[in-house]
Amino acid sequence: MGRLYANFSGHESSTGTRLVLIVALAVLVHLTVKVIRHISEWLIHKSHAQKSPLDFVTQQPKFITLIQLVANGVTFILYFFAIGLVLEELGVNLTGYLASASIIALAISFGSQGLVQDVVISLTLIFSDTMDVGDMVEIAGTVVVMGRVEEIGLRFTTLRNFYNQIVFIPNRTIANVSRFPHGGVFAYADIQIPASADRDNAFQAIGNTARGMWAQFGAIILSEPVIGPMETAPGGGWDFVRVHFKIWPGQGNLIETTFRQQIVSAMKTFSPNYAEWQVPVTYRAMTAAKNLKPKLESSSGKQPG
Repeated sequence: MGRLYANFSGHESSTGTRLVLIVALAVLVHLTVKVIRHISEWLIHKSHAQKSPLDFVTQQPKFITLIQLVANGVTFILYFFAIGLVLEELGVNLTGYLASASIIALAISFGSQGLVQDVVISLTLIFSDTMDVGDMVEIAGTVVVMGRVEEIGLRFTTLRNFYNQIVFIPNRTIANVSRFPHGGVFAYADIQIPASADRDNAFQAIGNTARGMWAQFGAIILSEPVIGPMETAPGGGWDFVRVHFKIWPGQGNLIETTFRQQIVSAMKTFSPNYAEWQVPVTYRAMTAAKNLKPKLESSSGKQPG
């Protein structure tokens, strides 16, 4: 920097002047780095709002990761050139400095292949829309992990599993990602109504049982159950009611056992011979019911007009 000063001023700078310029450069770089970090943190913290003043949707991991990458890259460049200018003032040849930095960077790259893989896969996951924060996913790699995505970082993808544990998955170990588009799985329980049962009373019993299950197992049943209207099976002649449950993936046993047993017990009050086979449970894609509003009809068994 002293040489730059000499070129612009037309005379050589003194040792004291060079020291002052070196200190000023260090302070300037430090303040610039702090400003960059504060701006990046401010933009990231704006993710709590819907949009930042710059009109970016900041709750998306793409935006957060991009801001972090830009901030870290600019910080590195500033420090790199600042150190080079300081070393030049101390008599170190810049060509040698750059050559040494290249060799060091090459050595670090060979020793940090795992880190590079983590970063590359992280960017691939984010910018290919493989998953997003808040998605329910199953990730297969070294182990299989299922949970809700908390963060997609440069090194780790963080999930919160069914047991409320935070699981850190190195990005380079991710082989397959299975995404649940609507945040869960739909379980359908088709409840056959006994022929001798009063239809309104049977429908009310089904509604009460479904409400009770949701109240008791809210951590597994993710939204209010949807009670369908009373229907007649084509060609079969029996009436049935379909109950839609949105549940945590892998927890279908709750519907197949507890709910089914409670329904069987309730239907036995109308028909002592009522059996479990009369409450089949199936699973399917949630798109079939995406327009259904979660409501429980009171006693009529019919959808309100």
